[in-house]
Amino acid sequence: MKPIVFALPGNEVLAKSIANAIQADIGETVIRQFPDGETYVRVLSEVKNRKTIMVCTLAHPDEKLLPLYFLSKTLKSLGADCTCLVAPYLAYMRQDKVFNEGEGVTSEYFASLISGFADTLITIDPHLHRRHSMSEIYSIPCKVIHASSLISAYISEHITNPLLIGPDAESEQWVSEVAKNANAPFIVLEKTRLGDRDVKVTVPQVEKFKNHTPVLVDDIISTARTMIETVGHLKNTGMKAPICIGVHAVFAGNAFEELKKSGVDKVVTCNTIPHSSNEIDITELIASNI
Repeated sequence: MKPIVFALPGNEVLAKSIANAIQADIGETVIRQFPDGETYVRVLSEVKNRKTIMVCTLAHPDEKLLPLYFLSKTLKSLGADCTCLVAPYLAYMRQDKVFNEGEGVTSEYFASLISGFADTLITIDPHLHRRHSMSEIYSIPCKVIHASSLISAYISEHITNPLLIGPDAESEQWVSEVAKNANAPFIVLEKTRLGDRDVKVTVPQVEKFKNHTPVLVDDIISTARTMIETVGHLKNTGMKAPICIGVHAVFAGNAFEELKKSGVDKVVTCNTIPHSSNEIDITELIASNI
């Protein structure tokens, strides 16, 4: 029996692409709000004994969690064999410890919620900063996949004479992997702290790379402050306008507009979160891991 793919609101395009790639059916639902703001969910497709796949990227997660929870529980009540959650962007990963007295570790609470209604989870490049694996907080099987190969392929195909640039030492592992697969050089900006509020940033070997196209790569572009700051440093050296590439197009507030105004040539993201900058398609990457 074919698996069946359900799209949460806003995820219809990606869900259809995934369903086509894995030769699955598209599930029909009615998901709306009552006048009082409560969520209504109805499943119109036959799901008994079928593997069900829910596609829901979790940017702005608070408004999505209840519809997702209700859909998963409803599918189970109708006899679905499995509820697999495909969340290309996974929220609530940053608060992974108590930074200030009185805080909660919300990444653990969120993981407990998801683990309570989904049987498996597939996600792309989650923010595993102080965690070594998803299993530390998720009690369900999790598949973590990486978009670095897709980004490398995009760079190889679309950018002439690229130079990948990491904004700091922490970014070196990520940037070096993308650069290696794209067969391109990379550098990491050097920061020298002169005082509590005085930091000098330099671009190493800048003269050697004057004719290269700078490419800034990051997993999440949220406020974009790091990229905007890096663009400023590159402009001071007289290098070409850079191209910025991110996996997840979070773009809080006016971050996208501010990044475009900073002097970049182009901003490109993967379609883990629907956005006008999406140019790198993750469909096949997800499909091959379902």
